[in-house]
Amino acid sequence: MPEYIQMLLIICPLIFCAGFIDAIAGGGGLIALPAYLFAGLPSHDAIGTNKFAGGSGLVASSLKYLKEGKVRLSVAVWSALGCIGGAAGGGWLALLMPERILKMLMLGAVPLVAVFLATRKKLGEEGEAKLLERKKEALISLCIGFGVGIYDGMIGPGTGTFLILAFTAFLGLELVSASGCAKVSNLASNLTSIVIYAFSGNIRYTLAIPAAICSITGSWLGAKVAVKGGGKRVKQFMYVVLVLLFAKLIYDLIG
Repeated sequence: MPEYIQMLLIICPLIFCAGFIDAIAGGGGLIALPAYLFAGLPSHDAIGTNKFAGGSGLVASSLKYLKEGKVRLSVAVWSALGCIGGAAGGGWLALLMPERILKMLMLGAVPLVAVFLATRKKLGEEGEAKLLERKKEALISLCIGFGVGIYDGMIGPGTGTFLILAFTAFLGLELVSASGCAKVSNLASNLTSIVIYAFSGNIRYTLAIPAAICSITGSWLGAKVAVKGGGKRVKQFMYVVLVLLFAKLIYDLIG
C-alpha cells in the first residue's frame, strides 16, 4: 500500500473524531496532533498541517453555532482579540520558562478543574447568564481571551475547554453558548497561526486538504450534537477532554 494512502488511513478517521469532540467541548488537538505525528510527519509540519485542518473545522463549527444563535458576539469578538494578543505573549513566555515546568503546573491544575466542574452542578445552565454592563462584559471577555491565549501560546491542548469554563464561570453563559463563543475565539488565534505556518512552508497541503474535509464534517456534526444535547452533552465531553489532557501531560513528562 502506498505510503500516502497509509497516512490518510491513519489521519482522516482521527481528525474526524478530533473535530467532533472539539466542536462540543474543545480539546480536539489532543487527538489531532498525535495523529499527524503517528503518521510520520515531522513536528513542525504536524503542527502546521493540524492548524490548517483544525482551522477549517473551527470555521464549520463556528458557522453552525452562529446559525443556531448560540454565539454572543459581544463576548466572542473581545475574547478573540484577547486570544490573539495572549497567544503572542504566551509564545514569548514559553521561551523564558522550561516547558517541563509548565506541564507539571498543568498536571496539578487539570484535576482541580475536573473537581470544580463536578461540584458546580448548575454551572452553565440556562438562565444563569449574568447581566453586566457592556464595558464590563467586554473587559472580562478580553481578559479571558488574553489569559487563555497565553496558555494556548505556551502549551495549547485544551484551549477551547478552558475558554468554555471561563465563559461559564465569569460571565454565566450557558454551556452551549460558551462553546460557541470559544469556537469563534479559538478560530481567531488559529488563523493567525495558519498564516505563520503557511509562510514558513510547514503545511503539507496534500494531507491538510483531505484532513480539513474530515475536520469540517466532524465539527459540523459535533456542533449539531452540542446544540441538540444542550449543556449536559457539553459537560460530558468536557470530562473526556480533561481525562485526555491529563493522560497526555503524564505521557509527555514520563517520556
